Formats: sequence, C-alpha cells, structure tokens
Amino acid sequence: MPSPVVDAVHRALNGVLDPELRRPITELGMVHSVDVDDDGALTVVVLLTISGCPLRETITGDVTKAVERLDGVSSVQVKLEVMTPEQRQALKDQLRSSTGGRGIPFNDEGSLTKVYAVASGKGGVGKSSVTVNLACSMAASGLRVGIIDADVYGFSVPQLMGINQTPTRVDEMILPPVAYGVKVISIGMFVTGNQPVAWRGPMLHRALEQFLTDVYFGDLDVLLLDLPPGTGDVAISVAQLLPGSEILVVTTPQSAAADVAERAGAIALQTGQKVAGVIENMSHLVLPDGTSMEVFGSGGGRNLASRLSSTMQTEVPLLGSIPLDVALREGGDEGSPIVLDPDSSPAARELSRIAGQIGHRPRGLSGMKLGVTPK
Repeated sequence: MPSPVVDAVHRALNGVLDPELRRPITELGMVHSVDVDDDGALTVVVLLTISGCPLRETITGDVTKAVERLDGVSSVQVKLEVMTPEQRQALKDQLRSSTGGRGIPFNDEGSLTKVYAVASGKGGVGKSSVTVNLACSMAASGLRVGIIDADVYGFSVPQLMGINQTPTRVDEMILPPVAYGVKVISIGMFVTGNQPVAWRGPMLHRALEQFLTDVYFGDLDVLLLDLPPGTGDVAISVAQLLPGSEILVVTTPQSAAADVAERAGAIALQTGQKVAGVIENMSHLVLPDGTSMEVFGSGGGRNLASRLSSTMQTEVPLLGSIPLDVALREGGDEGSPIVLDPDSSPAARELSRIAGQIGHRPRGLSGMKLGVTPK
C-alpha cells in the first residue's frame, strides 16, 4: 500500500507542468516512480522524452520545489531517465488523440482555436512587434496562445521574444519553445547564426505545412501567424492550409503605407477569408509636455478600415491606434514585450486593449457537431 507521503507527493506532482507541453508530468506518464525511505529521503524518477532534453534542469527544479516542503520529506533526489521507444510512442499517440491525430488540428470541425494571420502591405510597419505583444498580452490574461513566425525570409519573432532555445524533437513531432506562456515556432530556430534562408515558393509552403502538422501546440485558444509583407506565396499558402483564418492588417498612418496595406487585406476577396480588423501602428508620438506629434501623418488606419469595409462589403473595424514608443523598441531589442507591464506606457495599454478585443472575441458554434443525441 502506498504511504501517505507517497500519495502526497503524487498529488503535488500533478501541479508540475512539462515546460514545453504545458501539461502535468503525471498526465504525460513522465513520473516513473516515487520512493520514500524511513528517514523521509524522497527519490523521484522522471522520464524525459529524449536524452538531450534542453529543459532537464527546469524539470528537476520544478519537481524539487513541488515536493521538498511536504510533511514527511527530509530530502529530495530527482533522477532523470529517458523514455523507451514504446513509452515515447504512447506519449505521441496520447498527444495526437487530443488534437485529432496527424494533420492540421486547427482545421478540425470541433476546433475552437481562433487563427489570425497578421499581415501588412510593406515592411517596417511593426507587424512582428504587434504580433508578439498581442500574443503575450493574451497569454497573460489566461488564454493559451501560439505564434507561427511565417516570415521565413525576415524571421524576427525569436529575438523579440528572447528565445534562444531550439525546439525539442520527439521523433517526427516538434515541441515548440515557450516564452511568457506563448508557444513559438520559427524557421529562425533551425538556422545557424544569422544565416539567410533562400527558398522558392514550394519550399515556403512545405515549411508552413510542417509547422502546422508536425509542431505540437496542444489545445490553443488563439494562434497568431506573423506573415511576411505583401501578398506572396506565404499569404496564399496560409489561405490554403488554414481556410478559416482571419486577417489582421497592420499599417502606419501614412497614406502610402495604407494604400499598400489595402492590398494585403483585399486578398481576402480572392482567398475567401475574413478581415478581422485594422491596427494602426506608430499613430502619434506623445511629447514630454503631453501633446502629440503625428510623425507619419494621420488617418491612415481609419481610412484603410473604411476602404476595406467597402471592398469586403462588411464592416472591418479599426481595432486601435498604437503610439510611437521608445519602450516598444527597447522591449523588442531585449526580448521583453512591453505588455508584460500593461500600465507602463500608452503603447502597452493600447496593445493590451486590442489583445482583449481579439482574444476574447467569441467564436460561433454554427455547423459544429455538439455530440448530443435527442431521445
């Protein structure tokens, strides 16, 4: 019969999450054994998915912290072993069963994940910074969030999130790194240094497809895709691979930028997607005396939303206008998104407000099977 101490240890370990899968290690079959001797010396054997697990120290620390203060425990030793091929296969089968098996889980009939493709007409409008801060704000509010850095040529999300870790491979399954509660995958995690990626269209499509099929994101509330500027191969591939995705268009107030951004949104007419809204970045600069300077002009975001509403024949809202903010640039350079302190600046407050709008927007259940049968 298990001792009361062993039972207490198992209960405590239910609260220890795998850093990559974000599920309890007990649920994933990672707790191999728990032993306590007469003197209260506790030994916990934890099974890692692979021998070179980059987060082995994190797992050891989390397990130790969870059990070291329990009554009857005088010392803790965490031993790390590696799953057998059979145990690893059982884990993969368990994970896939929760997402409908191999394929793109976000296309499943019962998926409630809201998928947003963040687009812009041209580079330099802050699309990636907006994507990262929206994701981190939503994660901070309790949502389960993922990012796919689909800007293969100009990937920047890992740097903006402060991620240096490479993804963990469990055979053909890829476990994305997690930062600030957001699961992230980027081609930048697979290249050495600042090596450029020089691929043609079919390779871009295949890379995006692999991110969607082989990367285990789990059950997400929101998935954000950071698209490259323009209406090229990746935008078309997203529409093909994720037909239910919605487009978020990022622009600056400058009329030239808004004109180009209109084309990035209007592609939805050809792909059958919906435009969720427009976000105006760098809208104004707040001066020390409290007044504002419109460095890049004004009205671009509102005019773009109006024109897209006319083009799409449905309302496309202006979701918000984010002011120019040195802290936003500094946070990106440091890998620390400014929404981690939502009251730190006007830009952080506006980004958090926009994230609240799109993150908690209800998704309709029309056409979904509810799994109930009338008597």
